[in-house]
Amino acid sequence: MKWNLRLAAANRGIWKASELQRILAEHGLVISAGKMSGLWSGEPASIKLDDLNIICAVLGCGVEELLLPQPEKVQRVGEQEQQASAVATGGPAVTPKRRDGRSLPPV
Repeated sequence: MKWNLRLAAANRGIWKASELQRILAEHGLVISAGKMSGLWSGEPASIKLDDLNIICAVLGCGVEELLLPQPEKVQRVGEQEQQASAVATGGPAVTPKRRDGRSLPPV
């Protein structure tokens, strides 16, 4: 999914994250500057449905305007297995190592 908040806000004349942050706070959604930056400039790792509901209400839009599907990025299970087997047969086995320098338990 592609997060489209910035364009949805711009279509309604909201050009700054701080302006949207203020309007959201007026509607009961207080967002920290860091979280607002993530919502405004990138793809948030997660968003609560209640928060999404308030954002949609403030912007007067539906979730279909904020979340755009990207079906070309979805792989079928068979395709993932084919890619994994191609990688597995392409070279020597990789042995994982711990970052702290200790050895792994015997197999």
